[in-house]
Amino acid sequence: MSQALVIVAHGSHLNPGSSAPTYDHADTIRAAGAFDEVRTGYWKEEPSLREVLRTVESDEVYVVPMFVSEGYFTEQVIPRELRLDGWDVADWDSDGLSADVATYTAADTGQTVHYCGPVGTHESMTDVLIRRAESVTDDPHVGEGFGFAVVGHGTERNENSAKAIEYHAERVRETGRFDEVQALYMDEEPEVDDVTDFFESEDVVVVPLFISDGFHTQEDIPEDMGLTDDYRTGYDVPAEVDGHRIWYAGAVGTEALMADVVLERAADAGADVAGAIETVRETTRVAPGADD
Repeated sequence: MSQALVIVAHGSHLNPGSSAPTYDHADTIRAAGAFDEVRTGYWKEEPSLREVLRTVESDEVYVVPMFVSEGYFTEQVIPRELRLDGWDVADWDSDGLSADVATYTAADTGQTVHYCGPVGTHESMTDVLIRRAESVTDDPHVGEGFGFAVVGHGTERNENSAKAIEYHAERVRETGRFDEVQALYMDEEPEVDDVTDFFESEDVVVVPLFISDGFHTQEDIPEDMGLTDDYRTGYDVPAEVDGHRIWYAGAVGTEALMADVVLERAADAGADVAGAIETVRETTRVAPGADD
């Protein structure tokens, strides 16, 4: 039986670059040859979530949400727009971090849809955060002498968003690779504005747990951290702030290894993609001295 992958993302009418990472990761997975079809669907762009299953010929479809955490979009919008017959969030049996897969029939196409948890809560996302640090420092062995900050929204927007930040910060901490690891937030304590208060390390890598670069990652966070007074003038990487060097990485979702997390989600749901996972890990590896 043929198997298809559909990556679903938010998209944006205002920021045309917001869907670029999703397209890039779809291309990477397509090239690895794991699926008969690889498609993308969006809430705010075409093809829409409502139409995307109709662009797929396969009877069996793995749907992976390109979202940071469980919440309104993964629990309500996407299942509704895909018309997943009998959808019940309880079928994920999740504590806010552990949504894995639930299988339904799409009401209007009759396809079997394996609806996966979001990429942002998968354990392999930790590897992408670390890979992002390697990319921004141009050092595949970065760690010793460095602090590491994971940045996200606070709980105001979505309680599970903060859970995802804490989860990955703790997993990075457990590797013992970086001297210090801290979870920071845009709209609650500990705040990213005060980043240098939380680190003794002179060098600090800052990675936002966001899927794509937009005004939060390109404007708010750089200005909040004091990298620049005006994002339009740009900033240095690393930038000197209060006696520290801040290596600001931009959205983790732009890192090529994100394609691996998408495949891991599909594999956990039963897709036969083991060979493709190895291929993607190799093709997205950072070569020492290579350009980002």
